Amino acid sequence: MILFQDMAQDPAAADVMSEEKTLSVIDLIFNGGTGSVLIITVLFIMLFVALYIYFERIFAIKAASKIDSNFMNQIRDHVTNGKLEAAKLLCAQTDSPVARLTEKGVSRIGKPLDDINTAIENAGTLEVYKLEKNVSVLATVAGAAPMIGFLGTVIGMILAFHEMATSGGQAEMGSLASGIYTAMTTTVAGLIVGIIAYIGYNHLVNRTDKVVHKMEANAVEFLDLLNEPL
Repeated sequence: MILFQDMAQDPAAADVMSEEKTLSVIDLIFNGGTGSVLIITVLFIMLFVALYIYFERIFAIKAASKIDSNFMNQIRDHVTNGKLEAAKLLCAQTDSPVARLTEKGVSRIGKPLDDINTAIENAGTLEVYKLEKNVSVLATVAGAAPMIGFLGTVIGMILAFHEMATSGGQAEMGSLASGIYTAMTTTVAGLIVGIIAYIGYNHLVNRTDKVVHKMEANAVEFLDLLNEPL
């Protein structure tokens, strides 16, 4: 009862008690000092690069995995009937790694089988390199982003303890705690960027492996075709 009377007599105190202290992400970023803002900016740039590479690669891999299920049957018919130029034309009209490997094999027909196999393997290595273009950047971001975020936290902690040391132990706990949790935002940001890049990297590797397995299966099928008796 006395508490309610005091609050009624002092409206300002009631307003202070009813006010809820909220944390704004923007405030956390810009209240952390120049070092924190710089590190957060670097992490945002890394996130943008990681997302750009991920979506660019996922569309490229999706396009590379598309091929007509009847493609190898048509190649088989052309090669069996001795229509090598028609087989090459079909490969040239089909924009996929499988078609380019097959075209490389068709162009080597008449040479020893080992030479054909080597040519297909070399072409396959080049196609895999194209599929994995810039994917290693995602792995770099996944590993570097958490460390950069932790660096920001360490810098913030050093500044907080430096303030405590220079104030002769009279630093306000409120401002000290505020500086510490603001510094921790860089670690959170680094972990978020790192996790996103890590998931994206592994997804791209998985999708690339599927395309590579399809390339290998079609290469084996083509070599088996050359081994068949005419």
